[in-house]
Amino acid sequence: MTLVRFISADGQSTSEVNAKPGDRLLDLAQTDGQPLEGTCEGQMACSTCHVHVDPGDFAKLPRAEEMEDDMLDLAADVTRYSRLACQIWLTEELDSLTVRIPDAVHNMQGR
Repeated sequence: MTLVRFISADGQSTSEVNAKPGDRLLDLAQTDGQPLEGTCEGQMACSTCHVHVDPGDFAKLPRAEEMEDDMLDLAADVTRYSRLACQIWLTEELDSLTVRIPDAVHNMQGR
């Protein structure tokens, strides 16, 4: 099991979810009621599931592919620890993961 912690944009609330290997972070977030839209339903065609991964956990994840980096270029409030939740699949090796929900969502693809 992986313990996933979601921290609100203002840092005032935290939610913890137990996840299984093979679970996708976007699906977990939406089931938990987190404000991640996922407009493209996980097809990596928008940036509305953008999250900030805790710096201590970022290196535990596989590197983002070029297409994901391109989508992140369209997101608001991007940091060096930004990822798309639709591209994070939990593995047996990952015992915990903490992500913060960004302050803003900007879907440039919708224009």
